[in-house]
Amino acid sequence: MNRSERRAHAKRMAELPGKLTEVPRDEWPERLHDPKRMRVFRSRELLVQEFFEGDEIVRLSVNVVRVGSNGRWEDGITWEDLQTVKDELGYAGRDAVEVFPAQDDLVNVANMRHLWVLPYRLPFIWRTSR
Repeated sequence: MNRSERRAHAKRMAELPGKLTEVPRDEWPERLHDPKRMRVFRSRELLVQEFFEGDEIVRLSVNVVRVGSNGRWEDGITWEDLQTVKDELGYAGRDAVEVFPAQDDLVNVANMRHLWVLPYRLPFIWRTSR
């Protein structure tokens, strides 16, 4: 992506709402066709894709919408960002995990973070109440 393309992209992103807003399915690029994809949200900061993984497990794939000079999504998603995304998408009452796989299973092709939202409470999480 050249400099003028990056500027045009940044201008388009600045026009998006500050809060996550659902993207209508008819606006999804054709290459996004995946039967597991349920919803897509975007704001001027984040793009979030929601996937049904089976057994009531939902995966939230999150990336920032800024593109760096190398043409890749920029990094910089905080723990607070992920917690807010989970809550805003309706999963505030559910536990979620982020996985750090074995080195042999590592796939790192983009600056994306993934949360698996679980249908059950995890036994090893600190709880403020029991």
